[in-house]
Amino acid sequence: MPSNDLRVHIAVEDRLLLHLLEQDDQADLYMVSGAVTRPGIAEACAMHPPNVSRSMRTMLRNQWVSEHTRTVRGESRRQKTWQLTELGRAEAKSRGNILGQTQVLIRDEDGQLLEIVAAQASKRLAADLTLLQVLMHAQHEGVLTFGDIRFGMIQKGEDDGKPAPGRLKLGAGAHATYHTGPPETREVHGRSAEMSTLNEWIDSQQSCMLIHGIAGIGKSTLAAHWMKQRMEEDEQLSICWYPCQPWDTSLGLATSLLHRVGIDAAHDPVQLMETLPMTPGAKLDIDAYRRLLLSYLTDPTVLRERFSDEDEPGPPPYFLLVLDDVHHISEEAADLLGALLQVADASPLKLLLISRTTLTFYDRRDVHTRERVSEMALSGLSVEDLDAWISDLQESDLPSAPVIHQVTGGHPLAIELMEMYGEVTHGDWLRFLDEEILNVLPDEERELLSTLAVSDLPVPWDVLAAACSHDGNPPAVLLERGLLLELNEGMWLHEALRERLLREVGAPLEERKKKLNKARDA
Repeated sequence: MPSNDLRVHIAVEDRLLLHLLEQDDQADLYMVSGAVTRPGIAEACAMHPPNVSRSMRTMLRNQWVSEHTRTVRGESRRQKTWQLTELGRAEAKSRGNILGQTQVLIRDEDGQLLEIVAAQASKRLAADLTLLQVLMHAQHEGVLTFGDIRFGMIQKGEDDGKPAPGRLKLGAGAHATYHTGPPETREVHGRSAEMSTLNEWIDSQQSCMLIHGIAGIGKSTLAAHWMKQRMEEDEQLSICWYPCQPWDTSLGLATSLLHRVGIDAAHDPVQLMETLPMTPGAKLDIDAYRRLLLSYLTDPTVLRERFSDEDEPGPPPYFLLVLDDVHHISEEAADLLGALLQVADASPLKLLLISRTTLTFYDRRDVHTRERVSEMALSGLSVEDLDAWISDLQESDLPSAPVIHQVTGGHPLAIELMEMYGEVTHGDWLRFLDEEILNVLPDEERELLSTLAVSDLPVPWDVLAAACSHDGNPPAVLLERGLLLELNEGMWLHEALRERLLREVGAPLEERKKKLNKARDA
């Protein structure tokens, strides 16, 4: 039944009743399709076949369904089938009316994320989807996207009797999930060394680059700024900028990538679309997807025919897949990311990953010995870059660049707010640190950072752990997110966080100093 949140959960009985109502035109027929057999019902309702029989026994006792043995088209033997009774039809229609009001998320033709009732989803997506299909996709994937190739052809509009140009193209509207160029960004200051590193990487044999750093440090801005310059110099570079969201799945990423490389109903020479699950709850065949995508991308003739002009044929493109905020899907899509890295090793595809954390779908050998992956830990701007930035400002009462760097750690967002409001530590900057970084940490990990902040120098881990009564290794989450830095001299933290944590004055601050000094003397 529908709930007030957007987590769609469809009970087994509801699935079965809706499915049998959709198949009610086969009631009492001598020959039926496989949709009313146990395997067909299991596939449509995302259930294990034994659970279908078990649930049907309950519905038989309720007199909602009747059981029959019928001839099934395409099968040599008769099979057990089910159909609704009059009582079952009334129950199914009643539940359908209620379930039709369930709130679901869709991404429409313009890329807007909308919250609508399930009964309207099929029309808004211009797709021939039943209520059950809408609900099952919402339950397993979270968001239904306009133009998803699994939804079939875009349905003809009824406004003027003629479809708009391109409306009947399978997969139209998939651009809503990705961009073919970098987003507009703020002005970039400094970062010349990082730009050079990216240029060296794109020209090298390395398949993947990871840019990681704390929230707001300028990872996406740097990538977009570099990409704009690179696209002006390299006409063969084709971009797929995919902004990962918390609700994204590996299937969504895999589908969008197929759209970007030119796969659709009219052009699928290696049958890549067959690797995508066409029913809710089914899994992506990652191995077949990897092998067929590699076959497609390594065929220059196919790519040239797909992307070159007929009048001016040229070399085939190579693709740069940018996964922005990939930390949102790094665990759920680890297998797919590993497969894409394998594809990139042997095809004209490169991966640029932007994340708040380090990633685990590859190992350290890929970075240091195999040279498959390059990593860039993005930190704040240098004192020199800050000095060049503030020298262009009209404000005359701003502190010097070293002072600003000590307070903000060179965090670009802090400098932008200072440029706007004339304050080095504006309230919005402090709220950003709290909401995006500190408040989401467990109390033990925040206390560890707060204790480290009272020190003027890096602290060896054994000393810091003793001061905080922490057992074991440094918290992996803090290391992955770049909040806790492991230096040769000991543990340290980002200067911006240190400045924020040192604002907790009074008894807590003094108590942390005492604990740290006691641990040092022990």
